[in-house]
Amino acid sequence: MNTNTNSNSNDGSLYILLLSIHGLLRGQDLELGRDADTGGQIKYVVELLGALGARSEVMQADLLTRRVVDANVSEDYAEVIEQLSDKTRIVRIDCGEPGYLPKEALWDSLDSFADNALDYLNSQTRLPDIIHSHYADAGYVGTRLSHQLNIPLIHTGHSLGRIKRKRLLASGMKRDTIEQRYNISRRINAEEETLGVAERVITSTNQEIFDQYGLYDYYQPENMRVVPPGTDLDLFFPPDGDQHNSAIFKDISRFLQEPDKPIILALSRPDQRKNINTLVEAYGESEELKQLANLVIIAGNRDDISDMETGAQEVLAEIFISIDSYDLYGKVAYPKHHRPDEVPVIYRLAAASGGVFVNPALTEPFGLTLIEAAASGLPIVATEDGGPIDIINNCHNGYLIDPLDKAAMATTLLKVLEDRDNWKRLVHNGIKGVREHYSWQAHAEKYLKTIQPVVDKSEPLTRMELKRRPMLYHDRALFTDLDQNLLGNPESLKEFVRVIQENRRCTTFGIATGRRLDSALKVLKKYHIPLPDVLITSLGTEMYYMPGLTHDTAWSNHIDHMWKRRAVMRALDELPGLVLQPRPEQSKYKISYYYDAAIAPDVNDIIHRLHQFEQTVNVVLAFGQYLDIVPARASKGFALRWFAEMWGIPLEHILAAGGSGADEDMMRGNAKAVVVANRHHEELSELTDAENIYYADKPFASGILQAIEHYDFFRDCKVNL
Repeated sequence: MNTNTNSNSNDGSLYILLLSIHGLLRGQDLELGRDADTGGQIKYVVELLGALGARSEVMQADLLTRRVVDANVSEDYAEVIEQLSDKTRIVRIDCGEPGYLPKEALWDSLDSFADNALDYLNSQTRLPDIIHSHYADAGYVGTRLSHQLNIPLIHTGHSLGRIKRKRLLASGMKRDTIEQRYNISRRINAEEETLGVAERVITSTNQEIFDQYGLYDYYQPENMRVVPPGTDLDLFFPPDGDQHNSAIFKDISRFLQEPDKPIILALSRPDQRKNINTLVEAYGESEELKQLANLVIIAGNRDDISDMETGAQEVLAEIFISIDSYDLYGKVAYPKHHRPDEVPVIYRLAAASGGVFVNPALTEPFGLTLIEAAASGLPIVATEDGGPIDIINNCHNGYLIDPLDKAAMATTLLKVLEDRDNWKRLVHNGIKGVREHYSWQAHAEKYLKTIQPVVDKSEPLTRMELKRRPMLYHDRALFTDLDQNLLGNPESLKEFVRVIQENRRCTTFGIATGRRLDSALKVLKKYHIPLPDVLITSLGTEMYYMPGLTHDTAWSNHIDHMWKRRAVMRALDELPGLVLQPRPEQSKYKISYYYDAAIAPDVNDIIHRLHQFEQTVNVVLAFGQYLDIVPARASKGFALRWFAEMWGIPLEHILAAGGSGADEDMMRGNAKAVVVANRHHEELSELTDAENIYYADKPFASGILQAIEHYDFFRDCKVNL
């Protein structure tokens, strides 16, 4: 029996034990970026250790990690005890194979690590007051140590297995490969077990609690607390001199006719989710903004765009087209390169100009750049999603915007730039707010306030009755069109949303629409429809997964086969009754026309003409007036089947709801299907004799609810909580 004591029985000073098992951890010269295991989490735990050691409330803070004896890495990682200060140290514990291994290969050795860690702790004169595990492997070990030593467990996931699996599937990796390479089921089971035991789970944002941890069976939001990570204020600070002699200023200035104007700064990687082009369009459509300020876009580094991955190419091409379309030359800067150490200088340049930082992302889990910009003396304008909500609520240093409303975006930027007294107030609030909420000192203070009630048991622990779902992953899915199925009746939509939310633990909710991503997101927001797990847009040519709108790039690569957009458009040039729809309705893999049946050729004649031009494509006519042409491998039905195959959900467990010709192939075959009563009769007439299709006598969402009851779709699916 252990006879060691906790601080509760002596002087009241805290002894905190951090667990971070994988990666290469040491007190100085972190090898960040060496591999996938030596990144942000490593930096966080080492900086947290240092910040805790600086607090008077903390008597001792230790970081337990894996001991690595390997000729291919530094001898530092074999040192058993690395003393960092009089109160902090890194302790390295043997864990199976002594050589350096990726985290995915450590699962069979974690019980050995736990046993060795238990021996080490029992050999000390005092036990920790708290164990704080970082990542799933440490959660697995921390759970065991917590049970054996009766010490409360705190946990931070950093990233989660259920989210990781979605992203790997979106990259095109097969389910079996994911299991073999990442041990993803073991990781998710460890995360579930940890969430069931941890007395507190610490996250960076409120959105992380609901959108990520909410996917887990042992989700207990009452025991989760937001403690934002700290920011290095030695790097990010307001302008303290002339920034104009820097190389990056000269690089930016060569784009601009009047480089001394205030700078509207956007800094992100070239990712569609970052929504940079909407910002360019908002700027281009505002004469006041163009007169008042320059726009500076820092979108990663590039040498040759043609060498970049497809998604980045598309984003940059869209930006350049908009710059040309709005004739923004001399007003917009988009340098090709910047060094990491130039990022703080860029912020200070924008601040010295009297500018503003803008983050127009469609989704933003945290928003580190917003904190860096605020610390550097910039007001912020940011998307009303995720982390920015918390940051602006804490700092009162800017405004939230709808990232898809260009006019409102421009108006808000003008609001910041034109009122100089307000600008100064926002700058002051931001600098003050970052120091109060987002410095490492602030992080450590809030962290200690979060764990203290757990240590002294002054705050009752709330435990829900926890039960696991009968399957690790969803075993069924419901897909529906957007406009034709969900938007016509507000009351039935509310009931549909309620039913879907009740069954999200075991059912994937998907929407398949002909709208582009930005248009679909606008509609979802307007009608208060929750973001689906899977969003199929542009008539089955694009696929996104929540949370975070992860783009299924493997699907894009798959449908690219034999697609020749320009050749298709040439084949249809000058045909009567076909008029191209506006640019916002077009996308890389979808060509959209208005179709006038009175003068246009029959659809079969159009298909025949395309074959004559050696173009094999899918041609879809919807509502008798919208003609869309997509790659041969693309459609709503093909996209649904791709999803079913990649995610391992049998078609027999999928319910597809539709109401127009664009939905037809989604409802054919082995999937269950429902045609809502407000359907377009002529286009779906051929489905009358098809099996597995239920014709609802109610319209819109009411018809889908009828089908759910008809098929008893959620039978054996529910988790009894």
